[in-house]
Amino acid sequence: MTPRAADRARYDRATAHLDAPLAIVDLEAFDANAGDLVRRAGGKPIRVASKSVRCRALLERVLAMDGFAGIMSFTLDESIWLARAGFQDVLLAYPSADRAGFAELAGDPKLAAAVTVMVDDPAQLELVDRARAGGAEEIRICLELDTALHVLGGRVRVGARRSPLREPAQLAELARSIVRRPGFRLVGLMAYEGHVAGVGDSVAGSPVRSRAVRLMQRAARKELAARRAAVVRAVRAVAPELEFVNGGGTGSVQHTAAEDAVTEIAAGSGLYVPRLFDNYTSFTGRPAALFAQPVVRRPGVGAVTVLGGGYPASGAAGRDRLPVPYLPEGLRYDPQEGAGEVQTPLLGPPADDLLIGDKVWFRHAKAGELCERFDTLHLVEGDRVTGIAPTYRGEGRTFL
Repeated sequence: MTPRAADRARYDRATAHLDAPLAIVDLEAFDANAGDLVRRAGGKPIRVASKSVRCRALLERVLAMDGFAGIMSFTLDESIWLARAGFQDVLLAYPSADRAGFAELAGDPKLAAAVTVMVDDPAQLELVDRARAGGAEEIRICLELDTALHVLGGRVRVGARRSPLREPAQLAELARSIVRRPGFRLVGLMAYEGHVAGVGDSVAGSPVRSRAVRLMQRAARKELAARRAAVVRAVRAVAPELEFVNGGGTGSVQHTAAEDAVTEIAAGSGLYVPRLFDNYTSFTGRPAALFAQPVVRRPGVGAVTVLGGGYPASGAAGRDRLPVPYLPEGLRYDPQEGAGEVQTPLLGPPADDLLIGDKVWFRHAKAGELCERFDTLHLVEGDRVTGIAPTYRGEGRTFL
């Protein structure tokens, strides 16, 4: 029996009393992935990206482990909810226009001490001030550095379009305006190199592309390390009490941790290890989060149909954004239909061994987005479900 077949047998036994659709987290794999992230971070703390987990119980589990400290959130509403739930260090990774949230933050000293918001434009500070509604609490601020690699004299950009702040002088100028402005305190700097941390460099069947990605990432790491160090020096000259410099992501943990300028690493997808993280030479994780769909039809030889399953991930549309049929091995989508809204045909020899009511196990393309489809995660240890944890959705929270 292959390791994957053994996993399928465990998951089927563990959930035999449950009807699909359902989602599970294999806690042994989750904990092993967490340990690998800590090892790769080399002693620097890891801030957990909540968008990649979207389950409070699992955020609490990983933050109780040595090597993890703090949360990187994705909306202000979520940040405030987490802070009220007892999480004491929440960094909002994206700028917000949530005026009600800023009024709540500015009016509550405990919230203001727990949440740090992201800024890359003076207009965002103006928005916060207009939203205060009489609240006078000091707002903790983090600046974001643009990490994109510019080549051919800037005519070609590689990397996400995030912050407009790229050069040390630009960040130092905004830092000075924050330091001079009452009601704000500059505490951090963030730089997320998604073109390194979130792009696989070993794509199956694409050796030329894989080599090109590795060459790009090597150049990007070198350029960013030098520029990030210069930016940190410039910002610390303005704000010597800067508390943290955050960088990295699951795919670049060890590289980012090697930079002296970086004090903490961000990671989250590496806990669940969705399918987009299969194509890396720098690490190998264990799939920990899966969902099961029930077989409801057998339309012919070598074919079964499961209920639902059309759960595409965000990003540029493409086949790599679809969930992948994972267990049993050897199933594939019908190219005429793909992953369907209500039903999904699957083809391949294993289909002939599947009966009505059997489960087919899938892996989502991205990590936390799976939790937007399910109210609960069934926590599996060995061949037993040992707990049930509500997702954000299961707690009635859909932040985006």
